[in-house]
Amino acid sequence: MKNYLRKHVTVLASAGVYLALYALAAARYDGFLSGAVFTNFLSGSAVLGIVAVGMTFVILSGGIDLSVGAMMSFSSVIIGVLIMNMHLHPLAAIAVSLACGTAMGAVMGLVIHMTGIKPFIVTLAGMFFVRGLAFLIHLESVAIVDARHTALASARLGPLPMTAILFLAMVVIGWYVTAQTRFGRNVYALGGSEEAALLMGLPIKSTKVAVYAVSGFCASFAGAVLTLYLSSGNHQEGVGMELDAIAAVVVGGTLLAGGVGSVIGTLIGVLMLGLILTCITTYEGMMSSGMTRVAIGLLLLAFVLMQKLLTRRLPGELHGT
Repeated sequence: MKNYLRKHVTVLASAGVYLALYALAAARYDGFLSGAVFTNFLSGSAVLGIVAVGMTFVILSGGIDLSVGAMMSFSSVIIGVLIMNMHLHPLAAIAVSLACGTAMGAVMGLVIHMTGIKPFIVTLAGMFFVRGLAFLIHLESVAIVDARHTALASARLGPLPMTAILFLAMVVIGWYVTAQTRFGRNVYALGGSEEAALLMGLPIKSTKVAVYAVSGFCASFAGAVLTLYLSSGNHQEGVGMELDAIAAVVVGGTLLAGGVGSVIGTLIGVLMLGLILTCITTYEGMMSSGMTRVAIGLLLLAFVLMQKLLTRRLPGELHGT
């Protein structure tokens, strides 16, 4: 039990901060504890959350992916064009977008591994390439007017809308892959030390390529969920989404250096950002995003400092050694 607490101390710290913030919000605002409020900001955070799940894999491996926002908007445009211009079934259009996003992510992972260029540079180039490609495909927003797409968007499971269901499903799948599979263990090992992982005979190349493929898949899937949320595809969406995703992952307890963290922690981080946004815009009535950005910036800085302190005091325990 003691070793478990030490290994997951960053995620537990994030959970503690989230519960404290939620309790403060519940005490300040009437009706905040209602299920409808939680469902609303869970659904509103779904797009960011799905992107953040993919980003968790990348950061756990010691990398970074700046292309996710562009990939998300590209996916939404592809889906809109395929449904409205090519008259494809929405599920077929989503499948095509997922295949494109996964392939592009895998290519970036392969370039990173083969050339040794830093992920920051490769994925930055990928961001410009993918967003430019979205503009070439369609210059304006694509309104999706399709009964099958509308039915999919309006589907519910009890009180949960489809966007929230897909977000939670992605979190569960992401947790299972990272915590219960050999690939997940390889991702943690790669983030802990690539040299050590290589000496252990782990498949560095395939793991690195797969990590960025997963990130591309999640970003494309988020684009599909975005079309359900907005009933349109737009290449102007997702600007800055990569930074929000990184913030959610770090606030959720995943170390930027890699090797430590959890998809469950990312869920907590996403919910924390959603909580802050809901409190400031809905309950405080501040429609400007300025105060929200200030709050998120301070929270992110606090968590980075906390992680720095913890990695100095408990380096072995954090990495499970």
